[in-house]
Amino acid sequence: MTAETVTLALSKGRIFDETLPLLRAAGIEVLENPETSRKLILPTNQPDVRVVLVRATDVPTYVEHGGADLGVCGKDTLIEHEAARGDAATVGLYRPLDLGIARCRMSVAVPADFDYARAVRQGARLRVATKYVAIAREFFASKGVHVDLIKLYGSMELAPLTGLADAIVDLVSTGNTLKANRLVEVERIMDISSQLVVRPTSLKLKRARIRPLLEAFARAVGTPATPTAATIGA
Repeated sequence: MTAETVTLALSKGRIFDETLPLLRAAGIEVLENPETSRKLILPTNQPDVRVVLVRATDVPTYVEHGGADLGVCGKDTLIEHEAARGDAATVGLYRPLDLGIARCRMSVAVPADFDYARAVRQGARLRVATKYVAIAREFFASKGVHVDLIKLYGSMELAPLTGLADAIVDLVSTGNTLKANRLVEVERIMDISSQLVVRPTSLKLKRARIRPLLEAFARAVGTPATPTAATIGA
């Protein structure tokens, strides 16, 4: 690794898989499969570009603090990161491009036999399980719905089935997991897609290498990149 090496932070799974075509559009091929390799730092066909594999929720942190120069993560992750970091987060990252990949939605879901609309009309206090506390808090506050938020890190669908919660707030793609657990989607909070985030210092010091990457990504998704116009808090 040299001072000019560009490090891209990605998480395994759907985001990694859907970022690969964008990298190819920039002439970059990842040389090892993260599902079979034990390495957490993957080389590419470009000696000055490498990929680091981190948890999805850690991507903004790696970029903000210099562990990576740029990264790809969901809008949900960025919102929660901003809420956790406060105002400091708004100066730590640029968010130049919505890549339009790993699309899904953030929704409220309840058991099929729970009358959510009636509970809301009557002003009931709902117990809501979620990994996305900041998003859920803002959403229900905007509707004037009183909730007790229960933070979980996985298997959200289990919470209503065991009586832990009345509802969940979670990411929904096909809705098949909800159906399999007899849950129904009752409110759509927001659409989610993955964003490119860039460390401002890296953009200044490695501009000659990073700017062409941004432009290649932008061409691939059909959206102009604005690397100095948007922060994580935008």
